[in-house]
Amino acid sequence: MPWVSTVPTTALEEEGVASAQAGKLSVALYGVDGEYFASASLCTHGQAMLAQGYLEDFLIECPLHQGTFDIRTGEPVGAPCTIPVRTFPVRVENGVIQVEVAEDEV
Repeated sequence: MPWVSTVPTTALEEEGVASAQAGKLSVALYGVDGEYFASASLCTHGQAMLAQGYLEDFLIECPLHQGTFDIRTGEPVGAPCTIPVRTFPVRVENGVIQVEVAEDEV
């Protein structure tokens, strides 16, 4: 599966979260204590962008109904969210966050 470059790590410095394109996919990127994570950008409960939510530790709060997900696993941890959000492997190359996606998603 290919690695797709998204944004520099500096894009996450202020808020800890950013929106980006990874091939054909819209993703939310997260930075917590020097670690980076990626998930699908849309909340599974409503059509809200998770990158516009509130990040605290490893939890992203959806800006629409305040449900929360663990950014490490995508598992919902706060109502009303019950369906996991898709997560992606992440690595950093030359200061740029790369997300691993399927061949047909490039």
